[in-house]
Amino acid sequence: MAADNAIKNHAAERRMFLLRTAVAGAGIAVLVGVLLFRVSYLQVLRHGYYETRSQDNRMRVQVMPPVRGLIYDRNGVILADNLPAYRLEIVPEQVDDLDATLDRLAKLIEIRKADRDRFRERVAKTPRFRGVPIRLNLSQREVARFEVNRGDFAGVEIRAGLTRHYPLGRVAAHLVGYVGGITVQDLGRVDEKRYRGSNHIGKSGVEYSYESRLHGDPGSRVVETNASGRALRELEMNRPTAGESLYLTIDARLQKAAFDALGDQDGAVVAIDPNTGGLLALVSKPSYDPDLFVDGISHVNYKQLITDPHKPLFNRALQGQYPPGSTVKPVMALAGLETDQIEAEKQVWCPGFITLPGSNHRYRDWKRSGHGWVDMLEAIFRSSDVYFYKLGLKLGIDNIHRYGELFGLGARTGVDLPRENSGIMPSRAWKNGTRNQPWYPGETLNTIIGQGFMTTTPLQLAQMTSLIAQRGAGYKPHVLRAWKNPVNGGVSQTEPTALRPIALNDPQHWDVVIKGMEEVIGNPRGTAYHYVGQNLDYTIAGKSGSAQVTKLAQNQAAPDIEDVEHQFRDHALFIAFAPIENPEIAVAVLVEHGGGGSSVAGPVARKVIDAFRSQPPVLQASTGSGR
Repeated sequence: MAADNAIKNHAAERRMFLLRTAVAGAGIAVLVGVLLFRVSYLQVLRHGYYETRSQDNRMRVQVMPPVRGLIYDRNGVILADNLPAYRLEIVPEQVDDLDATLDRLAKLIEIRKADRDRFRERVAKTPRFRGVPIRLNLSQREVARFEVNRGDFAGVEIRAGLTRHYPLGRVAAHLVGYVGGITVQDLGRVDEKRYRGSNHIGKSGVEYSYESRLHGDPGSRVVETNASGRALRELEMNRPTAGESLYLTIDARLQKAAFDALGDQDGAVVAIDPNTGGLLALVSKPSYDPDLFVDGISHVNYKQLITDPHKPLFNRALQGQYPPGSTVKPVMALAGLETDQIEAEKQVWCPGFITLPGSNHRYRDWKRSGHGWVDMLEAIFRSSDVYFYKLGLKLGIDNIHRYGELFGLGARTGVDLPRENSGIMPSRAWKNGTRNQPWYPGETLNTIIGQGFMTTTPLQLAQMTSLIAQRGAGYKPHVLRAWKNPVNGGVSQTEPTALRPIALNDPQHWDVVIKGMEEVIGNPRGTAYHYVGQNLDYTIAGKSGSAQVTKLAQNQAAPDIEDVEHQFRDHALFIAFAPIENPEIAVAVLVEHGGGGSSVAGPVARKVIDAFRSQPPVLQASTGSGR
């Protein structure tokens, strides 16, 4: 027993036990302290953050895009509509591998390279917690195929929405325009906050010009979701504000008549109400289907459009710049009368050509044998080039330029449509500035008959015709007539913008020029009598024109049009207004490579005016008509 006590030290064991107990207790205390600190940190200091994260697991904030405003014609016929559609969206924050997800989605739903490129552009500009569309306008079959496999695609949603549709299709494509997918460049011209959740933006036409009115303002909603992300119920709603609906000055029936009147010919038709400046029709042909662009045009379709030699995307009415030919002779006649360079009754000999002093170059009349003795009236309705050549030498380019500018030639009209071109009303300063060359007398002769450097758009010619019809009074061309407030339903009307009146020294000079234009159609010797003037039950004034495409040699006889290749034929032009006493419509027609203005463009103008006269557009009592 004594030996055992000598070997075992109980006091030491007790001290060691107590030390170990103390260390263990201290360790436990420290760990408990750390745990309590962590619990306090999470439950107290970070309570708000984790509560929000917890709520986010079952609640989501969804942006609600606004409904785009509709577009109507002057009588409530719908020109741009919204149709139900489904779109596929991805929330980048909820997807681990976007490329892999897209690859797997492509096995269920067609996703083109253009779709991917546009998606990546939007992802780079959008907060990662917001949904970004990858495909629009899904078919019912595609929706069903995705829903069956929905559980395999975290962060991917199908949402119901609206897509744009254009009932008139090609007939009004260049006028109404179209919407397309939003690009980074598009976001640079708008308030990005207004486009959260939106997929479309105006790209051309009225859709582009009035994007700010049509788009509206987005809303939002808070929804409760289950573990797979499916919405269970709506907790909070801030409704979006729809875009304004627009009512245009356009008459859809007349737009269709003008489109059909051109037939298979390339060209443009512009019709204006001289009393307000409102466009009644604006047609460019060939045209295209605007619905192709709404949800992203395919590479094949786009290549077909841009490689088509007839250029269907080109808006000839606003952007086409063509020599106006003899359609400007009424304006040049007014310039001669107003500057006292000629009297209306004075007869001028027209042998079929003219030469300048010191030159044997012949500036020929369209009628090689000449017109004989002609006064101003005959020079207009028989379209004598020689008469106007001689008048041009007296006027000089400075007066020609000044009166051309008075009637809006060589300058944008300011119409509320995008990408209008200005044309050229040449002058000494213009030539010196653009070509660093002096002005030559022969160029004056070309200019006074609407050739040479001079170019105009069909819209400018329609405005010029309207100013003549109203004897110098006029309004800036426009397409917007009214718009409806989506909140209170109130309708606001646009006020026409009056142009600076053209005040003549002698108002009777209008009578001379308008009488000459009346005789173009009403006189058996008028250039358009046989093509436009038959079986008329209303008065009409007009002027034909042919814009030369290729120049003939000095001694070359004018060939028959059938012997000229189509691309080398003259452009055909015609301007007209009716009725003469109280004008209601002014029309300008261009037919590319049509040949004769009277024989080709004239009948188009007649069909448009006939259509207008058969059923003049009558504005509805309420602008709220239509869907």
